[in-house]
Amino acid sequence: MRKPGNDRLGETQRRHWQQTYTAHPDMYGTAPSAPATHAAELFRSAGARTVLELGAGQGRDSLFFARSGFDVAATDFSPAGLEQLTAHAAESGLTGRVTTLLHDVRNPLPLPDDSIDAAFAHMLLCMALSTEEIHSAVAEVRRVLRPGGTFVYTVRHTGDAHYSTGIPRGDDIYEHGGFAVHFFGRALVEDLATGWDLREIHPFDEGDLPRRLWCVTQTVPWNT
Repeated sequence: MRKPGNDRLGETQRRHWQQTYTAHPDMYGTAPSAPATHAAELFRSAGARTVLELGAGQGRDSLFFARSGFDVAATDFSPAGLEQLTAHAAESGLTGRVTTLLHDVRNPLPLPDDSIDAAFAHMLLCMALSTEEIHSAVAEVRRVLRPGGTFVYTVRHTGDAHYSTGIPRGDDIYEHGGFAVHFFGRALVEDLATGWDLREIHPFDEGDLPRRLWCVTQTVPWNT
């Protein structure tokens, strides 16, 4: 059961992202993120055809996956972000390859078991989610992935310059400029890989601060 404080923070973050996407179309640009280009190579080598993106936002990575030949289910809790994604897909002739789903990652995914080949989440899991909610979200990804399916996700970690600064929200969550971030320790990454095959934990930097992140790759065992 979610705690009332977590629900209030989550709703505040939903409104903040909605306002941000509305005020700043293409705030991250249209080029794919480096983790998305890395993930696409992994997905292709694994023979994936379908990709689920959690926290797709305005869609730069979902559209890249679609241009790369994957059928994409793009989820986000911001209608504004998904509306912009849908418009860009239409402009690019990718409507047939991209499906959008309005979805809060704290809730179960509206997808059947074993229905997706690969999943991607760039900084979604390090949003304003409790450790319990993060575990539930990853369990949902595992449920919808087929055996052998690949999950690539990125998170800001406790080596980041913003860790333990700003407004503390508990559970290693700190707020800066209206954005709440859950910073990951190595133990949390390893806990989330329980029941998976953990393939890689790759550190990288992004942005001008820079943000310090891990790119994590884990797969569903074939013998499940």
